[in-house]
Amino acid sequence: MKHFKAMQQLLILAVAALSSVCRGSDWKIPENAPLLTRWARDVSPTNALPEYPRPQMVRDRWLNLNGLWEYGIADKDATNAPDAFTGKILVPYPIESALSGVMKTFLPEQQLWYRRTFQIPSDWRGERVLLHFDAVDFDATIWVNGQKLGEHQGGYDRFSFDVTDALNVGADQEVVVAVLDPSDDGEQAHGKQVLHPAGCAYTATSGIWQTVWLEPVPPAGIADFKLTPDVDAAALRLTVRSQAADAKAKIEAVALVAGKVIASVSGRLGQELILPIKSARLWSPDDPFLYDLKIKLTHNGKTIDEVRSYFGMRKVSIGIDEKGIPRILLNRKFVFERGPLDQGFWPDGIYTAPTDAALRHDLEYCKEIGFNLVRKHVKIEPDRWYYWADKLGLLVWQDMPAGDHRTVAARHQWELEMQRHLQNHFNSPSIILWVLFNEGWGEYDSARLVGQMRAADPTRLISDASGWYDEKWGDIVDKHFYPGPGVPRLEEQRASVTGEFGGLGYITPCHMWVANAWGYQSFTNTGQLTEEYLRLWQRTYELVAERGLSAVVYTQISDVEQEANGLQTYDRLEKMDREKIRAANSGQLPSLNYREIVPTSHIAPQTWHYTDVKPANDWNTLDFADSSWREGAGGFGSRYGMDGEARTHWEGSDLWLRREFTVGPEGLHWPLLEVDYGADSNIYINGVLACEPEGFVNCYGRYELNPAARAAIKPGRNVLAVHLIERHKGGEHFVDVGLLDETEPDIVSDPKL
Repeated sequence: MKHFKAMQQLLILAVAALSSVCRGSDWKIPENAPLLTRWARDVSPTNALPEYPRPQMVRDRWLNLNGLWEYGIADKDATNAPDAFTGKILVPYPIESALSGVMKTFLPEQQLWYRRTFQIPSDWRGERVLLHFDAVDFDATIWVNGQKLGEHQGGYDRFSFDVTDALNVGADQEVVVAVLDPSDDGEQAHGKQVLHPAGCAYTATSGIWQTVWLEPVPPAGIADFKLTPDVDAAALRLTVRSQAADAKAKIEAVALVAGKVIASVSGRLGQELILPIKSARLWSPDDPFLYDLKIKLTHNGKTIDEVRSYFGMRKVSIGIDEKGIPRILLNRKFVFERGPLDQGFWPDGIYTAPTDAALRHDLEYCKEIGFNLVRKHVKIEPDRWYYWADKLGLLVWQDMPAGDHRTVAARHQWELEMQRHLQNHFNSPSIILWVLFNEGWGEYDSARLVGQMRAADPTRLISDASGWYDEKWGDIVDKHFYPGPGVPRLEEQRASVTGEFGGLGYITPCHMWVANAWGYQSFTNTGQLTEEYLRLWQRTYELVAERGLSAVVYTQISDVEQEANGLQTYDRLEKMDREKIRAANSGQLPSLNYREIVPTSHIAPQTWHYTDVKPANDWNTLDFADSSWREGAGGFGSRYGMDGEARTHWEGSDLWLRREFTVGPEGLHWPLLEVDYGADSNIYINGVLACEPEGFVNCYGRYELNPAARAAIKPGRNVLAVHLIERHKGGEHFVDVGLLDETEPDIVSDPKL
């Protein structure tokens, strides 16, 4: 087995090298590539992401400029292209990636130069020619035939230049691109890209990382359009914009189903047009129905420009259910949203999926294992990713890419990019929620920024802070619980969701980026991993009904570099039995029945005896006299927990707790401790050590008792005793403990699975 990975890599490399030789190319995947996906063998200089890159605004004619470019690296202050370029790079794969053929770290003090030539098709004469860059990270300057066209800052959004006046008639054309990228040395939005990967941060991406392409357009053609589904009014609201058309120009739009026109509208440019969609078939994960759309620009009866698109009719809102709980509603109905965190990293392409099939694969996998949601984590994807989410039927929570935003200039740039993202992806029905900040990264001015978001897009929900520092401006209260699951405290108007949980780790030999990978909770075999995964989701579905949980995001869809907590390996090998996890994700597990023996203080405060003076050695036994101890309500701590409330203040010293409970003559079937803790603790039952939680969690979790402690529980009087050991001075501390009795068999051995 230890040689399997090397053999696998050599096979993929051999296929790529053979393809390269057959095509007469000097490109090849470096032999020291750490890890490749099975799609790497499909990549070549003549087959680098050849698909049309803009599915929501399609014109028939276009020219793909992906392929081999020359590249060179110079000092960041260089003002001219290198006299001699270093070699060839396969665009659009970033220079750090194996698929680029270069696989070099690009530094903040460097400048990356690209060059290639191309020819304009003869039938484009008389039209304007646009040069599109779908994403370049971070600061790009563009020349065509020696003429500087302009600059663009922003690593995640598309930009274009009209190159018509710079073209040479009847000759080869030259495009040159210069790129600066400070990665995490700068304040700009860079997501999880860092120069020195560790923890939850990964290899940086620099330069061109999405498709580069050309298209001919009329001098006064369609520039863009805005599609707003209005389910309540049974209509699509449509606004079309052109940069140069005159007042006599007219818009004609038709909606089609299977090629048949079902609605039409006409009107002026810039005017909101109402396209009636009677008896609309609503878009949802269960029925991701998309209408086709044709938009035509005419002048005096003559067609000037025409584009094809699509749209989905759906509505997202917050509503109150029959129990008075705020819920996320899709098409006026509560749909429990569940899906993975998706970082969007690839071992061979880093930020760029090897192929369109690879890009589609992760979304198809989500659907196949019972998910209906994906949270796109601090990254913006190519347009085709959203197309596949639209088409396959996955709800998308879209994070804004994170940065440091320390200076006024950095904040201005970040807000500019935020507005571009809102505009560029407004038309995708799959996106139902924008996440402003994640875990406080670069967080500032939440109220003002949420206001900007609402003004730009009043049709979707907003999370002002996923994880931490919630200032209560968004539509949801969103906390992270590891391993979880947990539920933020219910509020009157905002739905409670778990924006991250799980993180169950398993290292899969021969499929790792690094040897020493980690997970939030690690397992040594797939049986243990699967058992805990099923239990996690069983408890998750209990929380939907019990405590008003509206949505969850599991960490995560695949391993990423040094993180081993994916449902798949980094190279997209499934870790667990698909049918078992599909049943878990879909809520098809048998419900376990629990009896509360000792309630926690999560819902209502429970009284404990406690002392901060070290007691006698038998303090944890049933017959110990604790009448001199103080009484206090749980939980105990110095913080208002993400999942529990500290009603009795405690910090800075050890604390001892006792609480008696009674067991009926039938005894207990399978007792479990329910604990939320932010301090090391020893938990005893009738003087016998039952459990030793260590470190910090931020939600209630269930823990098995030691066999001796289970045996110590007897019918009649018993005592639950806790020693809180405060080793971390000055931090936030919290403990609450309860005891449950599980009355159903182990879920893994259930014959249904």
